[in-house]
Amino acid sequence: MTERYEVVVVGGGAAGLSAALVLGRARRHTLVVDAGEPRNAPAAHLQGFLTRDGMPPAEFLAEGRREIERYGVELVRGRVVDVVHSGVGAFEVTLAGGRTVHARRLVVATGLVDELPPVPGVAERFGRDVLHCPYCHGWEVRDEAFGVLASTPMSVHQALIVSQWSKDVTLFLHTVGADELTDDDRRRLAAAGVTVVSGEVTGLVVNGDRLTGVRLADGTTRDRSVLFVAPRAVPRTDLLDRLGAELRETPFGTYPVVDETGLTTVPGVWAAGNAIGFAEQLVNAASGGYRAGVVINGDLLFADLDAADLDAAGIAAAGIAAASSEAANADERV
Repeated sequence: MTERYEVVVVGGGAAGLSAALVLGRARRHTLVVDAGEPRNAPAAHLQGFLTRDGMPPAEFLAEGRREIERYGVELVRGRVVDVVHSGVGAFEVTLAGGRTVHARRLVVATGLVDELPPVPGVAERFGRDVLHCPYCHGWEVRDEAFGVLASTPMSVHQALIVSQWSKDVTLFLHTVGADELTDDDRRRLAAAGVTVVSGEVTGLVVNGDRLTGVRLADGTTRDRSVLFVAPRAVPRTDLLDRLGAELRETPFGTYPVVDETGLTTVPGVWAAGNAIGFAEQLVNAASGGYRAGVVINGDLLFADLDAADLDAAGIAAAGIAAASSEAANADERV
């Protein structure tokens, strides 16, 4: 027999665990399916989450799993490979390995994958001294020699933002042509004191397991101890595609269309965290999961009350019909 749950949460990061915590405390039979691929895995610490600032991401997730377990939420390590919408309030969820479960509601919190620029050394040092978010790591590397690797003209914005944390910033244009910078770009970069260097970056210089420089195609190197990059965000939308959810194109990837609660265009399916946007930081993801959990609980409650009311009305109508039929038979007998 197919196992039945009121809610299945796909993804066990901040968004998914937060939704599951709310649903567990609301006494909803909930399953979390987690593939174990959190976006922030390369980072040694998480920052900007009130009361959890500086906590290792793995420790944060472990604590979240312990919390949902207290409320009877089940968690399985695995991957959802298929979802079928089989009717109102009915989803068949298939896990790798063949296990199939039934859900009345779904939360998709599958996040995204950061595709890094194909520069030798970048992937190996990502999350250490190759970074992408100054709000996540800027304080820890403040006043160091920053480099910014341009991958699109929008990298100018990144260079300007990181200048808040260091006044020694170099923008390496890399694959961006100098003629692609606007007059406003040049004016602002100059005002921020950002040095602009043309030419492709071909690698990093590392000494003693520390970034010490950036190597250019002409053979020269520039001393830098931190390099900011702009990964290409690839949202994990496979399940939403299968369900027919409406998606929208943004400069940072393709994401589902959702309302203010995270409800997608597919009835009964919510999305939260980086599954709905590139800039959903950890605290935002947890908030989105919480909001979805609250709304789903109410949605289930009123669906059950309405169904009970219909059942009661049907029983009453059947009773009246039976009584009328009996009365008619009695009249005939008389």
